[in-house]
Amino acid sequence: MNGIRQQATLPSLILLGLFFYVFLGHAHAITTTDPVPTPLQHGKDTHLFESNTSVTRLKITIPNATTVWNIPEKVKLTWDTDNIPPHKTIRFYLIKDDMVIQELGVFENNRFAEGISLNKSLQTANNYRVMGIELFPDNTQSIAKFATPYFTINGMKRVANSESADPKEPTVRHSFDGRRISYVDELNVQSDHITIDLWDHGRKDNDIVSIYLNGEAVVYQYHLTYYKKTFEITLDPSKPNDLFLYAHNLGKYPPNTVSMELNDTHISKKIVLNSDLKSCEAILINVKQ
Repeated sequence: MNGIRQQATLPSLILLGLFFYVFLGHAHAITTTDPVPTPLQHGKDTHLFESNTSVTRLKITIPNATTVWNIPEKVKLTWDTDNIPPHKTIRFYLIKDDMVIQELGVFENNRFAEGISLNKSLQTANNYRVMGIELFPDNTQSIAKFATPYFTINGMKRVANSESADPKEPTVRHSFDGRRISYVDELNVQSDHITIDLWDHGRKDNDIVSIYLNGEAVVYQYHLTYYKKTFEITLDPSKPNDLFLYAHNLGKYPPNTVSMELNDTHISKKIVLNSDLKSCEAILINVKQ
């Protein structure tokens, strides 16, 4: 029996001896007066620790929760970064209700950008945010991005027409960015503030669109889904307002098609718009107060 027990435990004794040899040897190396080797000196761990030291970070400092932007004044951005070289670029977006409504620009990592113009059609609200994202990172496992707290934008104040104003008939836009605009409907509303629900019409096929009001983007590069996305617009009561769909791609089943429901305090209207890379469908909206 003793012989059998010895044969059965011999491999275990060998493994146990190896364990103490490695453990004690390593412990001895750490407790000597020699400098403790850093993880980067161990070949097997080099990639892991190098990737940790190259993690990039971005923090936008302006705007912040106390910021107030006033249209049409030009605005500035400031930010701090870690491990992003100055020649690298960062793209910034203006967001409202989790929807991108304007691209503010792409800037080299100089930690500030100024002289930025905002869309004049933006309305007064306190739920705007700016999002920044690092472009072309060296480490694709670490892409720096940051979204600010909510802050306030004051929209442009409407000036009533005076009797001395130019009596010329308002013009209607018939092209934009080299694309033809065709009007499919005209709508009269009683308020200059209306809400619009936007969703994909038909099958979902990765359509990317923007919605323009009087030549200014109110929704920018939005990926259409079946879920309704609600946004608000401010109309100009002094003229017909053109609202058109701009396609950034054709999806799987062209043309790009959206369903929209427009609502003010008195009416609700559903409209379908189609657009491709050469033409845009649009509607005219008049404020009848």
